[in-house]
Amino acid sequence: MNNRLTALSVKNRKAPGRYGDGGGLYLFVRPDLSKTWVFRWRDRTTGKLRDKGLGPVWDVTLEEARRRAATYRQQVREGIDPIDAARQARAAVKLERARRLTFGQCCEKYMDAHRESWRNAKHAAQWQSTLDTYCASLLPLPVAEIDTALVIKALEPIWTTKTETATRVRQRIEAVLNWATAREFRTGENPARWRGHLDKLLPKPTKLKNVEHRAALPYSEAGAFMAELRQQKGLGASALELQILTACRPGEVAGAQWAEFDLEGATWTIPGERMKAGKEHRVPLSPPAVALLRKLQRVSVYVFPGTKKGQPITTAAMLKALRTIRPGFDAHGFRSTFRDWAADQTAYPRDVAEAALAHAVQGVEAVYRRTDLLNKRARLMADWAKYCAKAAPAGNVTGIREGVKA
Repeated sequence: MNNRLTALSVKNRKAPGRYGDGGGLYLFVRPDLSKTWVFRWRDRTTGKLRDKGLGPVWDVTLEEARRRAATYRQQVREGIDPIDAARQARAAVKLERARRLTFGQCCEKYMDAHRESWRNAKHAAQWQSTLDTYCASLLPLPVAEIDTALVIKALEPIWTTKTETATRVRQRIEAVLNWATAREFRTGENPARWRGHLDKLLPKPTKLKNVEHRAALPYSEAGAFMAELRQQKGLGASALELQILTACRPGEVAGAQWAEFDLEGATWTIPGERMKAGKEHRVPLSPPAVALLRKLQRVSVYVFPGTKKGQPITTAAMLKALRTIRPGFDAHGFRSTFRDWAADQTAYPRDVAEAALAHAVQGVEAVYRRTDLLNKRARLMADWAKYCAKAAPAGNVTGIREGVKA
């Protein structure tokens, strides 16, 4: 018999239990006396009973519950599972909304979700920069419509000329699209996946990749170069001089803050978030490095403030100072200049020179290394500063050497 319940009986039910109205519709009174509607049917394939909630009594009237139950009975007669049908309908609505969500918006949401887990702000900035530069054609498009042809179109212009960068771009596109799929903003296979897909369409990076070395000044010319550099004016020249004296990376020097320095203790402590390896690095400062810093005015939190308020100078200012004197060289290459000098002209152990460059220790050595060799590095950097103060012997000039990337 159908319609066994009335609005009054629904209101007066106080005992927990399930009360049938007929046609699979039930009033379910929970132990806490809250009431909800449930449609029950038997799955034709498995023979198991299945329940689908229709909403609470305070929100769904008896008549509305009967209409919904009638709709689901019709679906069951047609071989449609009401729960699966509702799930598919929700997915369709979500997918339709996602079609209005662009790839660029997904990039922003992905970076926001992962920013805290990335080792430093530089990594996040690199993500933003590569996507803005090389995925400009993808950013305004609906993320649900990104396909293989669009991914290929973004990657092909740089795949053979900037292979390492292109590989990172592909990985980042893949990561964002995986995130979008997990959030149900798109469906299907990831068009940026490599194995079994793009590896059939693009040359393998290992067959294209050529290590791009940084043009480094021969150490025999360091003295003459430093003499010319100290004749230049401007923060770019001062920053470059500090970079050479400390063997640090250009970005580490450009972003240096006064709070990181202990000039009395002749030590510069670079926080992990500004280091490539994400680990704090103590830099011993030679007397010339301390003297250079003492001459600078403290007008900002940054040692080398930029033209934009509250921002440091860029590494481009350091590169400009370098190429005014030696066109064709790279500021990063001075790390190679220092490393070659340490290997050829000193008896300092290899691990001391590597620690000075803040190169990550690998393997078993990383487990047992408990010191950063600061005292030994202090002597090494003092000797390097003395060497850089010497003028190059007459006739001892060589061409550009290629220094490995650090």
